[in-house]
Amino acid sequence: MTPISNPLLKDLGQRFRKARLAAGLSQEQIAHRANISRPRYRDIETGVAAARATTLVNVARALGMEMMLIPQAMVPAIQSMLQPAIEDDDCPAFKSDAEGEERS
Repeated sequence: MTPISNPLLKDLGQRFRKARLAAGLSQEQIAHRANISRPRYRDIETGVAAARATTLVNVARALGMEMMLIPQAMVPAIQSMLQPAIEDDDCPAFKSDAEGEERS
């Protein structure tokens, strides 16, 4: 098998690895939970192999995560919401309608 060089696969694999280590689980345990072989899981975690969407969903769920499909046009908005807050930024990102109304 020729390794695939794709930064997105590597990033996803690193996220899976970080979640697995944080949970204190082995590759074998995650592979078993996701119903795939350990070598297959290793290839996904190291980013050397692509996987079907259903396999990635199963791996994510085995790690207590969820995968979401987001329209490409919305990616910048989602990324901005995931950025850490700036110290002098004390405004809430969202306000409910009740917060915007004046009290009498």
